[in-house]
Amino acid sequence: MNLHEQLLSKIHSKTVVVGIIGLGYVGLPLALEFAKKGIKTIGFDTDINKIPPLMNGQSYIKHISSENIQHVLETKLFFATSDFSRLTETDAVLLCVPTPLDKHRGPDLTYIKNSAHTVAQYLQKGQLIVLESSTYPGTTSEILQPLLEECGLKNGHNKFEAGKDFFLAFSPEREDPNNPDYSTSTIPKVVGGTTPACLEAACLLYDQIIVKTVPVSSTQVAEAAKLLENIYRSVNIALMNELKMVFDKMSIDIWEVIEAAKTKPFGYQAFYPGPGLGGHCIPIDPFYLTWKAREYDINTKFIELAGEINTYQPYYVAENVVNVLSQNKKSINGAKVLILGVSYKKNIDDKRESPSLKLIEIFENKNAFVDYSDPFIPNLTPSRKYIYNKQSVLLTEENLSKYDLVLLSTDHDNFDYQFIAKYSKLIIDTRNAFERHGIKSAHIYKS
Repeated sequence: MNLHEQLLSKIHSKTVVVGIIGLGYVGLPLALEFAKKGIKTIGFDTDINKIPPLMNGQSYIKHISSENIQHVLETKLFFATSDFSRLTETDAVLLCVPTPLDKHRGPDLTYIKNSAHTVAQYLQKGQLIVLESSTYPGTTSEILQPLLEECGLKNGHNKFEAGKDFFLAFSPEREDPNNPDYSTSTIPKVVGGTTPACLEAACLLYDQIIVKTVPVSSTQVAEAAKLLENIYRSVNIALMNELKMVFDKMSIDIWEVIEAAKTKPFGYQAFYPGPGLGGHCIPIDPFYLTWKAREYDINTKFIELAGEINTYQPYYVAENVVNVLSQNKKSINGAKVLILGVSYKKNIDDKRESPSLKLIEIFENKNAFVDYSDPFIPNLTPSRKYIYNKQSVLLTEENLSKYDLVLLSTDHDNFDYQFIAKYSKLIIDTRNAFERHGIKSAHIYKS
C-alpha cells in the first residue's frame, strides 16, 4: 500500500493516532470526541499549566465537565502533554490555535506559524495535517504547505509533496461554547483539501466523530466559508446596533421592534444589539478578509463599516452611562460602577474579546471606580490586551447598594434580576434582560 492507502486503512480500523495542538475551547472538546469514539488522541499545548489538571481529570473550561475528561482517561485513549516530540507518534495532527489581530487590526498568524514550524520539525511521511484556526483564504496553501514541503530537504530527503508524502487540509472550527442544541460532534464540518487525496483522508478522519462532513473544492473555499459565516453575523449585528442608536433618538424601543419583526414567518432572521462583539471569531474574522482583499486592490467597505459600528458600541454604552449618571446628579469622575458579566456571551467562562473588558478600560480612563460580578469568572487576570487584577463581587444587598450604577453587559441566566433591580440605585441594561424577566422600573435604562 502507498502512504495514502495506509492512512485510510488506519482511519477505517481506528488504529489512527490523532494529535491536537491547542487544548482550548476548540482543541479540548475535539480531542475528547476522538477519544470517546475509540481513537487514541494526544493533546499538545505550550501552556504547561494545563497539563496536570487534564491528566488528573480536571476541566479548566466551565462547560466541559471533569467527568468527560475522567472517562477518556480511564479508557487510556487520551493523553495531554507539552512534549511536542511526541508528534512523531501521531498519524494526524490538527492545529487548533488562536488567530488574533495585531495592534494595527491585521492578521496575527504568530500561533499558526509557530505551530507549523513545530509540526515541520517532527513531520513524518504519511501524516495528515489539518488547520482548524479561522484565517484568510490562502493561509493553508501559502504558509503551511511551503513550510511543510521544505522540511523534507531539512531532514536530508527530497522535497516533500503535499498529497503524496504528507496530506494537508483546512477544516474550520465551528464551536459554540455551551450551545444546548449543538456540540462538536453534531455540527456539520466543512473540509477542504490541498489535493483530492488530502480531502479524502481529512473527510474520512472527521467522519469518525462528526455527524456530517461537507467537502469543498479547495482549502481556500473552506477558509472563505468560515469568514462568510462570521461576517454574516457581524454585518447583521451591526445593523441592529445602528438601528438601536437611531431608534433610541426617536424614543422607539429596538427590542420591541425586533419582537414585532420576527413574527414574519419568512424572509427575516432575528439578530440583536448589544454592548459590542465578543468571542474569538465574529470581532476578528471580518478584518482577516478586509486585510487580504487589499492584496487584490479591493476595499471591503460594507464589511469594514459593520466592524466600525460594532467596535463603537462600548463607547456608545459608556456615553449613555455618563448621561444617566448626569441626569441623576452624578459624575462619572469618581463614580462607583459595577459591571455584570465579563464573558463575551451568557452562561460561559470565555472572556475573549469581551466588550466588558473595553468598558472597564473606558470607565477607568474616566476616573470611575469599576468592579465586576460574574459567576463564571471569579478572577479577572491579565490577558493579551488588558492588565486587570480583579475579583468578582458577590451580589449582596450591601454590595449592590454601594454602587452609583450597575451596568448589565452579559445576561447570565443565573443572575437574580429581581434582587439586582431591588437593591441597585441605577441600572443600564444592554441586553433587555430585566424586561425579559418581567421587570420594568424608572431606575432601569436600556442601552
